[in-house]
Amino acid sequence: MSVKEEVAEEVLEKVDSEHEIIVYNDDVNTFDHVIEVLIKACDHEPMQAEQCTLLIHYKGKCGVKSGSMKDLKPRCSKILEEGISAEIV
Repeated sequence: MSVKEEVAEEVLEKVDSEHEIIVYNDDVNTFDHVIEVLIKACDHEPMQAEQCTLLIHYKGKCGVKSGSMKDLKPRCSKILEEGISAEIV
């Protein structure tokens, strides 16, 4: 592989990995439910999920997972299926 091909591949990887799942606060879901979903859908550790949930509650939203669109789409779908507002940006 040439240097140009390697650089082009690195740039593509960076561009593709610059997506993020944003979860939004609501008046419906409990802290425990959101924590549980973040652990399952985003592979968070319990403390990480709890911290994200607190940010969602107090700031109105939180970026909970970043990565490629291919990786984030099924994760975001799981979050949405659980009744939690989220989007990929």
